[in-house]
Amino acid sequence: MAAPAMILAAGRGERMRPLTDRCPKPLLQVRGKPLLQYHLEALGRSGYGEVVVNTAWLGQQIEERFGAGGHQGGREWPRIRYSDEARAFGGALETAGGIARALPLLADVFWLAGGDVYMPGFEFRRDAMERFAASDRLAHLVLVPNPGHNPKGDFGLLPDGHAVRDAGQRYTYSTVGLYRQAFFASLPAGNPQGLKVPMLPLLLAAMENRQLTAELYTGPWTDVGTPERLEQLNAS
Repeated sequence: MAAPAMILAAGRGERMRPLTDRCPKPLLQVRGKPLLQYHLEALGRSGYGEVVVNTAWLGQQIEERFGAGGHQGGREWPRIRYSDEARAFGGALETAGGIARALPLLADVFWLAGGDVYMPGFEFRRDAMERFAASDRLAHLVLVPNPGHNPKGDFGLLPDGHAVRDAGQRYTYSTVGLYRQAFFASLPAGNPQGLKVPMLPLLLAAMENRQLTAELYTGPWTDVGTPERLEQLNAS
């Protein structure tokens, strides 16, 4: 079955060292749970039955922790299929490269979320996916108010819902969004050569062609990018 969601969990987490020297970043504990678990639980609550998780750095620990998903500790999580970039290519393929590698496992339209953000109240709503699928857009981003570590933001949001790079008011990309497989059409299908490809050029190309929309989410959100942010979350 093609998965309707993918969680990114392949990164090394350099800024989180030394915590990530022996533990992959998505397994770091936030308020008693691994970061990755929050997304799995949210997807399960919305009724999604399958998710792809890409791994690289210490990826075996993630597979050992969550296994094949499904019924775990009284919770019904999606079934998990892993895209192991380290096993195939020796390391992570960057964001777009890793997604392209996993495309054969994914549905034509799918949710994407970074496994290193804390976003406990977000809902991966089915009606949002259905609206996006009925549109002609290639991607739809979830933006958040700018945190202190990214005061200038990433993208602007026009009144008609289109995302742009240059705007008087910009917001931060939360790492969550809806995507079509066609968004990655410029990359080799399945990325068999393991190309390392960043995401930003593809986002800018879609913006230029007015094929990328966005919305603003104002619920709790933290990019758990440093030990200090992790400590603050767990102390609050």
